[in-house]
Amino acid sequence: MKSEILRQIGTISRSLDSISNVEFARFELAKGQYLYLSRIKENPGIIQHRLSELLCVDKSTANRAINKLEQKGLIVKKDDLKNKKEKRLYLTEEGEKVYPLIIRENEYSTKIALKDISTQNQEIFLEVLNTMSDSISHDWLEVKKGHIRKY
Repeated sequence: MKSEILRQIGTISRSLDSISNVEFARFELAKGQYLYLSRIKENPGIIQHRLSELLCVDKSTANRAINKLEQKGLIVKKDDLKNKKEKRLYLTEEGEKVYPLIIRENEYSTKIALKDISTQNQEIFLEVLNTMSDSISHDWLEVKKGHIRKY
């Protein structure tokens, strides 16, 4: 039963990602680029390193996605005033126009996913998912630093 939990979460994640890729194709957003836009909107001025950690992706993956979004005119990089090596990320006017559509799709998917789950169970489920996310994110950071997991 325990292994089924992550399998189901994976199935849900892949399904939603596939739906989003189709929904956002008209904006030429693919392979989760909408996630970057959302996180930049929610965290204006975020630096690339922090964004990659937030999304649990390596720096090179984040760099490719960020560069593509910048080329499409959806985000802009600005120099950090204190550290010239760091770039702060912001949505452009065009990115701001796309964001409400991302939110609308997310809200609809959430509504569909939770339609048969009571409010009380949704609250419990969120608490459990947050705990799982914290554990996995911590583990991801450790592996990223080169630590070997003990199986």
